[in-house]
Amino acid sequence: MTDFFHHLLMEFKFPLENPVLIFSLILLIILLSPILLRKLNIPGIIGLIIAGVIIGPHGLYILEKNSAIDLFSTIGLLYIMFIAGLELDLNEFKANRNKSLWFGLFTFVTPLAIGYPVCHYLLGYDFNTSFLTASMFATHTLVAYPIVSKLGISKNQAVAITVGGTILTDTAVLIILAVIMGNSQGNLNQEFWIRLGISLAIFSAIMFLIIPRIAKWFFRKLESEKHSHYIFVLSVVFFAAFLAEVAGVEAIIGAFVAGLALNKLIPHSSALMNRIEFIGNSLFIPFFLISVGMLVDVSVILKGPMALIIAGTLTVVAVLGKWLAALVTQLVFKYSKAQRQLIFGLSSAHAAATLAVILVGYKADIIDENILNGTIILILITCIIASFATEKAAKQIIVEAEDDVSQFTKANGMQSEHILLPIENVATMEKILDFVTLIKDKKSVNPVSVLSVVSNDHEAEINILKARNKLEEFAKQASASETKINVITTIDHNAVSGISRTSREIMADIIVLEWPKRSGFIDKLIGNKMDNLLSSTDKTIFICNLEKPLALHKRIVIIAPPLAEFENGFKLWFTKMALLAQELSITIVLYCNDTTKKAVEKLYAQSRFTAAITTISFTDWEDFLVLSRNIHDDDLVVLASARKGATSYMRILETIPSKLEKYFSANSRIIIYPQEYDSDIMERFNDVSGEPLNLGIEAVQKIGKGIGSIFKNTDDE
Repeated sequence: MTDFFHHLLMEFKFPLENPVLIFSLILLIILLSPILLRKLNIPGIIGLIIAGVIIGPHGLYILEKNSAIDLFSTIGLLYIMFIAGLELDLNEFKANRNKSLWFGLFTFVTPLAIGYPVCHYLLGYDFNTSFLTASMFATHTLVAYPIVSKLGISKNQAVAITVGGTILTDTAVLIILAVIMGNSQGNLNQEFWIRLGISLAIFSAIMFLIIPRIAKWFFRKLESEKHSHYIFVLSVVFFAAFLAEVAGVEAIIGAFVAGLALNKLIPHSSALMNRIEFIGNSLFIPFFLISVGMLVDVSVILKGPMALIIAGTLTVVAVLGKWLAALVTQLVFKYSKAQRQLIFGLSSAHAAATLAVILVGYKADIIDENILNGTIILILITCIIASFATEKAAKQIIVEAEDDVSQFTKANGMQSEHILLPIENVATMEKILDFVTLIKDKKSVNPVSVLSVVSNDHEAEINILKARNKLEEFAKQASASETKINVITTIDHNAVSGISRTSREIMADIIVLEWPKRSGFIDKLIGNKMDNLLSSTDKTIFICNLEKPLALHKRIVIIAPPLAEFENGFKLWFTKMALLAQELSITIVLYCNDTTKKAVEKLYAQSRFTAAITTISFTDWEDFLVLSRNIHDDDLVVLASARKGATSYMRILETIPSKLEKYFSANSRIIIYPQEYDSDIMERFNDVSGEPLNLGIEAVQKIGKGIGSIFKNTDDE
């Protein structure tokens, strides 16, 4: 018994050595610290950093920095930068790249301009020490980025320019570090600059030319191997980080570039993106934040007045420099106060790059112990300030955005959107479910209703059970992207009447269907299923044939007929296509007449879409195939069609689907039939009984089956 207690005490001897116990303790901290601090309205990030201070070697010494903690910490930092690159709205980033350059200049020059005189003249350090310390003020780590990501404003323009500025400043500071180190060692020569330039060029070529091609091939060939997608992405991140170090820059630059390289291939609402964020925010990023806290030595403040003076001076200069840079950015680009606060919050935290600069300088005897200790205190204070500032600003931006979005959705009837997805062929529906996940309004409380219609015969009950089991697989797939699914199985005389009736019962706004198979003899005799559905329901209908995963498309090519803007469902379907382009970070090419172009431009101004759009005048509908010259295999071709009798209906629209199938067989294709009337007009006719019609349909079905069996027996003979 004594031996048991002795063994138990040895296991709990500080610092802990048992890896299982260490991992359990860190997981417990990750679980409890955000929960406890949430009641005090303190960001969970601060709780993790403070927990790191308490358990670290300068606190209670429960844990010490070892290779395992360093590894997880490095992964967490790379994860933050990778997610920042992955979530970046590339259309917004490209449109505002000049703003990112200017902000990068402001947030680099301002702290440097304040810091150098303070270090050189006020604290009395020489040129190398003063310049290296001042360059440390210019760096910032996106410690508060998980707050932005969690609150869903990562695509805001202020976030885009701050992330872009982060890369510019950190790269510039790390180059300054290399220059000062070379200067102190006498190695700063022409060979240094040539080697750095060539290595960065090779790194960029690999990341932006080779990696995306490999990723496209991988996602296409192993489309069903979902777990392999995540492993592949992680491999790219760490390979990119390694290549960046080989090229002579920090690993965080490589992780961010990996995010940019894979940005278009991983839509923000996809299951893969959800897995990446879930694992990062649950494990790796909290590890990094705890490790930041373990660096902090609070006892520095007891080492005499000089240590306190230097720590206070460095902190004030660091915070003031970043605040002034954010203020200048706000004034120049006319941002709101909340956006200025968000820019300041994201760019004011000093951690990874700051520590890298100071530690390298300290080991090279350029920086003394006072600046090292002062920097560690600076890391703690700036991370706390950044967390509070970012969370407050992010919530304010959400309130402002909610007002804009609610006005737009209220005006266009999208507050309680409901999508119906009838399932016919289980093998091909996975891509269509991905499509629905991307276009679904994230603020709608309604789930996606997945429907299977079973024929009304003596095996109906057995078929319902089979259909329900198949639909449950789709519910699992949708849950990976946190999309709510409502499984519906119903009995009806045929699929058309079942879909039409269910769409009215659940008050669906959109019906998404698989591209129909070629019509047979019986279909032509009694009417095509799609024609019957179009005439029996007035919902907006999307008919999809997705030849490849959505993430592999480069453009959405939309062909809209004259007067398309006068259809009741015009705003709905075009908003969905703009949302899809935004999710995939690709452009829209719209072929239409000048009147429709003006309507689209007005809609764009109202809804603040970020997807880039190009409009091309097109009126020659009789020579529709002339468009084939401008359509590539990786384009998603969308035809805005119309029902008979609709405002934008033309007879030529009836022949275009078959032309699309014949001449654009390599392309993914979508045909949209917009809602023609207001829903309340259609509801007036809902009390009309369909029982006699259903009996008639049942009789025709039996006749059709009989004729079909006759033809089949004739063929067999």
